[in-house]
Amino acid sequence: MNRIKEKNVIVTGGARGIGYAIAEKFALEGANIILNDFCDQSVLEESAKNLQATAKQNGHSIRTASYRFDVSNFEASKEGIDVILKDFTKVDILINNAGITKDKLVMQMTEADFDSVIGVNLKGSFNMIRHLYRNFMANRSGSIINIASVVGLMGSAGQANYSAAKAGVVGLTKTVARELGGRGITVNAIAPGFIETAMTAVLSDEVKQKYFELIPLKRGGTAEEVAHLALFLATAGYITGEVVKIDGGLYI
Repeated sequence: MNRIKEKNVIVTGGARGIGYAIAEKFALEGANIILNDFCDQSVLEESAKNLQATAKQNGHSIRTASYRFDVSNFEASKEGIDVILKDFTKVDILINNAGITKDKLVMQMTEADFDSVIGVNLKGSFNMIRHLYRNFMANRSGSIINIASVVGLMGSAGQANYSAAKAGVVGLTKTVARELGGRGITVNAIAPGFIETAMTAVLSDEVKQKYFELIPLKRGGTAEEVAHLALFLATAGYITGEVVKIDGGLYI
């Protein structure tokens, strides 16, 4: 039995990278995909159309829609969720993937650098959960998956803002899991390590090799592998409050 088919899935930061890979994985299983991002509207709409075409090739007729709003903005997120719920009636699965980086050593990091990364990566996840909280409570089912990071567990020089935000996501995940567990909603986090995306593609082979030397599996992960884990967690009904690392053994 396909537990994902015809479910309504929101993926924030879903126009590209890991977010798009997750959206594609769910689309291939027949889920309706609601994309959110803060990129150009044309890019967001094109991603939604591509997902619909991909699903059709796999025998599924799904709904896709794109909504451009800044998840770090409390009111903008509320307005966006209100429109989504009007269009789709309910949301079954929320994937909080939106994230940014502004890496600098603490002594060089500005207040704006810190606040903006905390705003998107941590507050953005809170905002989406907060505005969908009643939706999940009323449904008495569903899944929330927050994209954290291994650096939120182990720290990373030059990433105080990002590490702090992702550590906060871990705490948020465990707290919401306790709050919503009684209604049958699972809440988990995925903590990726070095994942091969457009963001890491700009790194030189030498820099990549230095990362790989620290990873027992000696390679970077793929966005598709993260997506596979997200699909598993969305359908694993008795797993909640967990932070699942997908890092090739980087942080054992």
